[in-house]
Amino acid sequence: MSAARPPERPSAESRRERIAREVSAYPGTITFNDLIRKNKRQSVVLIVCMLLLCLALGAAMGAAAGVYAGGGELTSLLPSVAIGAGAAFLFGGLGAMWSWFSGSDAILRMMGAIEIEKGADPELFNVVDEMRIAAGLPMPRVYLINDTALNAFATGRDPEHGVVAVTRGLREKLTRDELQAVVAHEMAHIRHFDIRFAMLMATMVGLIVFACDAFWRITFRAGRYGGGRRSGGKSGGGGAVVIVVLVLAVLLAILAPIVARFIQMAYSREREYLADAGAVELTRNPLALAGALSRIAGDDEPLVEVANRGTAHMFIANPLKKAREAHQNINSLFSSHPPMDKRIARILALTR
Repeated sequence: MSAARPPERPSAESRRERIAREVSAYPGTITFNDLIRKNKRQSVVLIVCMLLLCLALGAAMGAAAGVYAGGGELTSLLPSVAIGAGAAFLFGGLGAMWSWFSGSDAILRMMGAIEIEKGADPELFNVVDEMRIAAGLPMPRVYLINDTALNAFATGRDPEHGVVAVTRGLREKLTRDELQAVVAHEMAHIRHFDIRFAMLMATMVGLIVFACDAFWRITFRAGRYGGGRRSGGKSGGGGAVVIVVLVLAVLLAILAPIVARFIQMAYSREREYLADAGAVELTRNPLALAGALSRIAGDDEPLVEVANRGTAHMFIANPLKKAREAHQNINSLFSSHPPMDKRIARILALTR
């Protein structure tokens, strides 16, 4: 049996045709301000959805624990719902505090990023300085990742603690205008506080996964060892409500991690579109950003040494080898980035 052939990369001509069709779908009067307003509205909706999911999961688990520990008594239902939602809010707040004070440093260590001074690369610092002045931001710290791939990301808890990191490949292979456009994209992430919300969303997803895993372990042990008090003669409406509560808790424990991941990836895609529009606003040079994204899309060396699924959404393009083609060309629910052709088309639509 012959080995399966890898999917062929689209030809340059077919990509140009696809991008041209995407561009024609946008109204001729569209501006970067239109794109920024649209993506900000959608991002707020996604953040609210994630918060509601966390509270609903906590409330459902609290209710299930309350009716189980209470032997099926419904008098403990409402207090348990409140305690569960409160616990979700508390642990979410603690997780957010950790990401606020330690998240960015942990990410930089994980990436093997090295802070550089102006004397090591004056041109790069000049580009970053130009874009931070255009954005009205303090000067971020500049980091270099020793990798030949074309990629970059921003992190930090706020503009005063912002970080811009680029790979050695991106620094060496792009023109100055293209480098400026990529740096502007990352400065837009800092300006829009994406660096804060990205860490917050990742923390919330991690807490949801942890909570669901803990729920399943506790449920398994309770069922195995007969934990909790059993109600000898409960029936009728009360028993039906108990069953409904337990079923809802189980369903949420199954679906919550999947839904949370969907929300996180949808938020990441919207913020990439937003940062693209923000980069055009800062540089007034959409062709430079379109050219940079085109070069990145054609890069055959994805960042595989230091990137992982937990940090892939932070980069300007998905850095994972296995997901790269799908995330560049298919708008799937699990994609951390919009299709590259759609991003380029949105940018080129601004040039008409």
